[in-house]
Amino acid sequence: MFSLTVCLIFSFFLGVYYYFVKVADRCTCQTNLSGKTVIITGANTGIGKETAFELAKRGAKVILACRNKEKGESAATDIRVATDNPNVTCCVMDLASFESVRTFAERIQKQEDRIDILVNNAGVVDDGSKQTEDGHDLVFGVNHLGHFLLTNLLVRKLKESSPSRIINVSSDAYQMAKLNFDNLNENKGRIASYSQSKLANVVFTKELSRRLKNTEIAVFSLHPGSIDTEIKRNWSPFLKVLAPIIKFWMLKSANDGAQTSVHCAIADDISHLSGAYFKGCKVQKMATHAADESNGKRLWEISEEMTGLKETEKK
Repeated sequence: MFSLTVCLIFSFFLGVYYYFVKVADRCTCQTNLSGKTVIITGANTGIGKETAFELAKRGAKVILACRNKEKGESAATDIRVATDNPNVTCCVMDLASFESVRTFAERIQKQEDRIDILVNNAGVVDDGSKQTEDGHDLVFGVNHLGHFLLTNLLVRKLKESSPSRIINVSSDAYQMAKLNFDNLNENKGRIASYSQSKLANVVFTKELSRRLKNTEIAVFSLHPGSIDTEIKRNWSPFLKVLAPIIKFWMLKSANDGAQTSVHCAIADDISHLSGAYFKGCKVQKMATHAADESNGKRLWEISEEMTGLKETEKK
């Protein structure tokens, strides 16, 4: 009898744990996005692809901004078939190349009448052994600088299409990081460099919301949860061995992980919260150093210099 009681109690708490870690906090908004245009970076797999699926399902025109053309077009085909939405396409863009980002932005400006939602989703993890085409640390270059440049190049179109939204996918890992303003390119290892880049996402979001205060563009950053995505390919050999255990106990599916991105993109009652940080489709208290205005201004100025953002591009 005692063993049965223990088993029942254990099963109950296991069920509660499983629900809140892997199932809960789904976006319940069914906003119709017909006539709206969405751009999602890194959308050929994982959270990005699931975000694209959810927004296409609601009728949006979705552009997958992907580095790999073949994988991007395959993902676009999958989403078109699954959602019966023909307006899902792939456009090549490599966030590790400022030239590629500029080419993509120029193409979008010319070809698209509007941009209603920009989801800066793509992210990488690296040990510091790789650099971007422009000579920056790959992690900081892709996770922050590429998205910083892309957003600034598209903000005019977002203003013309307003009310519109910008969503920056970050991580709770930002809380353990500090921006090394003396050398933002310094990679101190996988965890430290990734955490710094995710802090940059949050600081950038907050500063961008200040600069767009008198517009109808709302900006949000978010933590999607611990997700089972292809980012595991960058894990250390030790973590890869433990991957099956970690996946079962701690990781959400990519679709569950996409829910907060979807919520930030379409929820009706959050526009006034521009600059906020979300987790589980709910606003979270932001760490003090991430909300600090002086940090935001300094990161912005350094990012402008590192990306070579021209005066003519600052709209």
